[in-house]
Amino acid sequence: MPARSRDIAALRRFAEAHAAAHVRAATVRPDAACGCRRQRCAAHEGTRVDCSGSVLLVLRHDPAVGQVWTLAEVCAACASLMSHTRVVGRPAPRTRPPREETVVPLEVPAAPSARSVPAGFSAPAPPPGAASRPGGADRHRRR
Repeated sequence: MPARSRDIAALRRFAEAHAAAHVRAATVRPDAACGCRRQRCAAHEGTRVDCSGSVLLVLRHDPAVGQVWTLAEVCAACASLMSHTRVVGRPAPRTRPPREETVVPLEVPAAPSARSVPAGFSAPAPPPGAASRPGGADRHRRR
């Protein structure tokens, strides 16, 4: 940490480097919500905004407080309205795990033992040596 001084620019650079070290160690949480909304948007008073966009990690300096910097997770809409703020971290892109494709082997139906008939019924097996025509070979046509 630099020696105490009134050089705000040097202290800001140190704070940004220090916060960047934290950003490298821990990024924006995947389930993070806008911290500004929890404080009723006090960081950008006078301007109402609907929280939207991705959650960012920002370093904010409040000149009224003095040599205090705050690291906060806020939405992109609120971050753009805050004064004395710098974005130091963005969320990691969400990636879906690769979908495992299941290969299902096709089942070959077994040779039918009985002849199929409409309506889900099956005909009895033909006797050996019988004609293979549907309806049988010995049927006579009615006139």
